Amino acid sequence: MSEEVSTKRGRKSATTGRSAEHRTLDEVDLQIVGALERDARLSVRALAERLHLSRAATYARLQRLLDEGVIEGFSARVVPHLAGLQTTAYIALQIEQNTWRSVSAALAELDYIDSISLLGSEFDVLALAHAPDNQALRSLVLERIQAIPGVIGTRTWLSFEEIRGAGAPWAR
Repeated sequence: MSEEVSTKRGRKSATTGRSAEHRTLDEVDLQIVGALERDARLSVRALAERLHLSRAATYARLQRLLDEGVIEGFSARVVPHLAGLQTTAYIALQIEQNTWRSVSAALAELDYIDSISLLGSEFDVLALAHAPDNQALRSLVLERIQAIPGVIGTRTWLSFEEIRGAGAPWAR
């Protein structure tokens, strides 16, 4: 299992770089994941009815998926620009060797950072940020990110539009 670090927002991130060992999900598990990804507000009762399972069986499967970390939690998908986050950017970072854990933990604590990825490319890390405006993005990059110990340099790309893809085909 990968070691996890909790952030101030309650998110957890894998820090060892290894894939967690897990069992293969069966068709019913995939249907549960797909249904909840489409509508995280589904009650256990509604989910059970949709999948033609008993509430007890549905609850047990859902609890197992949560316990195993397949489902980390439930959330709303917010459209950033409609919520006042008008500036979207991808920020690539070059970091010192062996600083991934500390740099990713520091990035995870910063406002406006939505995701952080370890890369195998000329850059070491890629972060996605949604900020209220260019000034907030500038402050994020130049004052906060570049001040993180282990960060050597950054490159920022503004995104003019985001389109959500279909995602994984969980038993649609």
